[in-house]
Amino acid sequence: MTNYQLESACCGTTFEDKHWELDCPRKDGAALISARYANCQLEIREDLPGIYRYANWLPICRTLEGSGAPVTYKSEALARHLGLSNLYITFNGYWPERGALMQTGTFKECEAYAVCARPRSNDGEVMVVASAGNTARAFGRVCSENNIPLLLCVPEDNLNSMWADKPWNDCVKLVCTASGSDYFDSIHLSNIICELDKFFPEGGAKNVARRDGMGTTVLSAVLTIGRIPDYYFQAVGSGTGAIAAWEANRRFIEDGRFGTNLMKLMVSQNEPFTPIYDAWKAGSRDMLPLDEQVAREQVARMCAKVLSNRKPPYSLKGGLFDALTATGGDVLLASNEQAAAAGELFERLEGIDIEPAAAVALSSLIQCVEGGRVEKDAVIMLNITGGGIGRYRREHDHVLQQPDLVFPVGTDPDTVKSRVLELFK
Repeated sequence: MTNYQLESACCGTTFEDKHWELDCPRKDGAALISARYANCQLEIREDLPGIYRYANWLPICRTLEGSGAPVTYKSEALARHLGLSNLYITFNGYWPERGALMQTGTFKECEAYAVCARPRSNDGEVMVVASAGNTARAFGRVCSENNIPLLLCVPEDNLNSMWADKPWNDCVKLVCTASGSDYFDSIHLSNIICELDKFFPEGGAKNVARRDGMGTTVLSAVLTIGRIPDYYFQAVGSGTGAIAAWEANRRFIEDGRFGTNLMKLMVSQNEPFTPIYDAWKAGSRDMLPLDEQVAREQVARMCAKVLSNRKPPYSLKGGLFDALTATGGDVLLASNEQAAAAGELFERLEGIDIEPAAAVALSSLIQCVEGGRVEKDAVIMLNITGGGIGRYRREHDHVLQQPDLVFPVGTDPDTVKSRVLELFK
């Protein structure tokens, strides 16, 4: 459906997207690849539903049923409270009155509907996705409703995020790393499973469809505002959404109709788990050493556990360090208490509940306003990455998805492989 090529951030090599490419064929080092679209000016596909209205800037060959899309609007109550004249909220979640219809309540649906529509002949193969929670819920819904074979790897302690309005289709299986583990343990489990011939990795940040699906938040904002914003606020675990925002920003500059500025990426983490903040403030391109047990204990104390990635795409070429450096951005912090207060403020003023990660982003914006770090008339995009979940669950029946298998950390890889193969017989 979409005409595009892939390009390496390291060597500039361009190549076709033939076999679910995740890396440059030259294997030229740690670098992201990106999509270069034949249409350098964005054209909205009014004939396509949901997120696929942005199909010209998505690496897809088909559309799937059931997608929503980000919705951007100019804030009144919250903006007035903060003294901001140009605060725009990009809302991802469930808020029918605003036209927001993401039934899993998170912008991870943008990733899932793009990734699952990317060219590939599965031939009975199973896509493997590791997640701290929200991504798995989104992929579970999309694959269940479109009959796409999927294996999800999630920490057992995050199973409360695995809800849906009905049990998933049998083509979707859920395996967990046992209680006390974290997202990195689930990534490790997924890597073991992907050594099997029948399974292939979704790819995470390396998947151009994931990033460009996330980038639709910026497409929504720029088209609504009429220009590229000055600031972009989002909470991050991996930083993939911020990388996607930077990439979308550069496409709009090439488009030529919306300005030439790079919006400052103002990304935030939830204390006490702050590896991206620590590396950035140390001026280090490399992530700093982090003790595994300390990391797990920190993650256990976070209110926004979806922000808990121990090995984010920070250091590699085209990754978060480059995005922050290029845009003059910064990494900020919010405590659980600050996030809770921000979430309550948003619901009171804007009228809808938001997820803890989105509240972390709002808390950072509040801190920047109070500290004079953003101009009161600046055009600000606040990416509310998840919201309306409380309302959706009040208005709809829902069930918690139960794991098919639970593996203690350190389970022998051969045991993992044999038991997972049994699931798909």
